[in-house]
Amino acid sequence: MTLLVNTQITDAVTQSNVKVIAESPAFAMSSMYQTLAHSTGILFENAIAAQQQQNTLSLAASNQGVMQIYTVDTTAAAGATEKVAQTGVADNLTSLLTVLNAFNPNP
Repeated sequence: MTLLVNTQITDAVTQSNVKVIAESPAFAMSSMYQTLAHSTGILFENAIAAQQQQNTLSLAASNQGVMQIYTVDTTAAAGATEKVAQTGVADNLTSLLTVLNAFNPNP
């Protein structure tokens, strides 16, 4: 027994199959573009997060440096400043001259 199918039905099924096959590359590319856009967005989010963490670390390092400057003893700072500037050389030479004059029997 042979079933006869209307040609309009076979044409509709064939065209549906062709439509699905023809649209597949476009859907695949659109899916690739969406994935690429999403990955790029995540990339930028990670870059911004890294910059924010770097700024936080920089502020913490600056804060530690200022805290160390403020905790230095004033006398130690004055001594260090004198050593760097060598402002006490004249005083030392004057003291040495006074001691040498004290040992000189003929003033």
